[in-house]
Amino acid sequence: MGVRSRLPGSTRRKHPPESDSAAAVPPTPAPGWLVAAQAAESKKAIELRVLDVQGVTSFADYFVICSGANPRQIQAIADEVELRLKQEDRLPLGVEGYDHAEWVLVDYGDFLVHIFSASARTYYDLERLWRQAKEVELAAAP
Repeated sequence: MGVRSRLPGSTRRKHPPESDSAAAVPPTPAPGWLVAAQAAESKKAIELRVLDVQGVTSFADYFVICSGANPRQIQAIADEVELRLKQEDRLPLGVEGYDHAEWVLVDYGDFLVHIFSASARTYYDLERLWRQAKEVELAAAP
């Protein structure tokens, strides 16, 4: 019989028991509109709102609406939204208004991201236009 020698002070490592979470289904990714809202928030978007337009319109389920203080911030918000969603393998179907940065519209199919200057937001007033939509409380979002 061979005796295993051990170095002084060493101990045998026990592997932790398999946890139930290891066999669990991976977590569901956050909805794209929520990722977009969080990205906008990270760039200090002004008056961030999410409208649930399901049942109100057939071309989208959610609108993410916010404002930026100046063209550079509006573009930075749009860039961050695109970056975060690209990391989740979601690319926009189209982007409009980026160069002028008065109203940038980023279309992801099931949700749209609207990033306005203060004057454009007041002029177009999407919240009034889509007033039948339900506002999503971001604090309660999944």
